[in-house]
Amino acid sequence: MVWDYPHPFTLPARPQARDIDGLNHTNNAVYVQWCERIGWAHSESLGLNLADYQRLDRAMAIRRGEYDYLLPTTLHEELTLATWLTASDGKLTMERRFQLVRNADQATVLRGRWDLVCIELSSGRVRRMPPDFCQVYLAAIVNAAY
Repeated sequence: MVWDYPHPFTLPARPQARDIDGLNHTNNAVYVQWCERIGWAHSESLGLNLADYQRLDRAMAIRRGEYDYLLPTTLHEELTLATWLTASDGKLTMERRFQLVRNADQATVLRGRWDLVCIELSSGRVRRMPPDFCQVYLAAIVNAAY
């Protein structure tokens, strides 16, 4: 597959009947849910899960989400969703990117981006990333392939 960035973390996706809207396409809210699912799966694969967030009293929260819906997908199409961490200031913020590809023709059907900010769970206030976050997340940041 042609990915926007090297070394993607990927998950398969396939729209089910409950995912299809009145236009006979996958509902856009489903893509957002898939992005949330792969974001957590990627974080867990790197070694940080919800229990770690709670123990550290910190979390990377979505400050802004942006999605470009490029092509429709339909019932049972085989898709691959990819994600990357692509930027960070090393203190408070990170950027996560997404790309959804239709397997049959390798067409990109969605691109997405999250701006993330580190918060203290107990107060909801913006706080510096703890050393555990910096060690894990900053090491996983990729550079653009082109």
